[in-house]
Amino acid sequence: MKLHLLFIGNKFIYNTSLKEYVIRKVEQKCDYINSIVYFKESDNSLFLYLEKELNTDNKIIIVTTKHNISTVGKLISTVTSDNQVLKENMLIPSNCSIYENDSYLLEYKDAVTNVISMDEMKKMPEILINNQINKATINIFDEDKDNALALLNPLAQTHDVSLEVIDIIDGWLRLEIKSKKYGNISNFIDSSKQLLPNKLISASNIIGHIIEVLSKNQKKVSFAESCTGGLLSYYFTSQNGASKILDGSLITYSNDLKDNWLAVEHNTLEEFGAVSNEVVEQMSEGAINVSNADYSLSVSGIAGDTGGTELKPVGTVHIGVRSKSTHKEIQLNLKGDRNYIQQQSVLFVIKMLITIDKEIFF
Repeated sequence: MKLHLLFIGNKFIYNTSLKEYVIRKVEQKCDYINSIVYFKESDNSLFLYLEKELNTDNKIIIVTTKHNISTVGKLISTVTSDNQVLKENMLIPSNCSIYENDSYLLEYKDAVTNVISMDEMKKMPEILINNQINKATINIFDEDKDNALALLNPLAQTHDVSLEVIDIIDGWLRLEIKSKKYGNISNFIDSSKQLLPNKLISASNIIGHIIEVLSKNQKKVSFAESCTGGLLSYYFTSQNGASKILDGSLITYSNDLKDNWLAVEHNTLEEFGAVSNEVVEQMSEGAINVSNADYSLSVSGIAGDTGGTELKPVGTVHIGVRSKSTHKEIQLNLKGDRNYIQQQSVLFVIKMLITIDKEIFF
């Protein structure tokens, strides 16, 4: 069965943070959203859409406002030849099988529909529909895609699982594993780790994995950001437990602050420019010195859409990683708009952190 997410209400079109919150919660509960559709309150085509969807074998999550939930229930009742009754302070179709505060589930023919009332600054009500299947995620680093598949496909056949491979960035593969009828995902992952030691992490949330590992080993990390403007920090602070491993980050956008806050030498800035391996090396050194963290990450580049030169075009990014015993810097030549270049930069920095100390992270 396919899962469709339906938003009814103007606020879900224009209130981006509310919409993204709802989508996040649905994705946490369900395996995959096949489509997302938006309707304004006044859209007369909504009835025809519901009539069509309720006569399929799909799963539908309808998110609307408290003001509109009774209207939606009325439309559903009309389609299903039902009437509404008062339950949990909601008017809902009488044939609903499950209902909780601001959420109810209706099974009609082969369709399963979960209607949810949601407004701004409210906690997401319980999602009553369940689309979970037996699956897992692994991440593979610094391994050629073709070689990884050549190694893992025979194991997938042996353990009766299917694989879907997604390229995140160069040197970072994400594999979605789904169990077939007699599949054993745990045995597949254990066997895969033996074939790819120090390259495979069994976790869907890499940032969560980093936080868990650093917390367990009582280690901390600090950041020095320029072109990413705090995005790296957001990747970590958006996750639970970040305060255990992150004391803070220095966003040094100007050369003056790179000098004053991170002790990047003025001569280095003058000779090599802010976007250089030499500068991100000193940025990571400054960050680890000022924080006394165990690891530091630094990034400086030209995210665009303007500001590039012939020698350093838009997409030129330098990143550095440092531990107590070693450091490494690389140059990237990224493509895309400003936001995508920033996102890619952060992903490469995260990858560098994981691979600089394989004994602890793998």
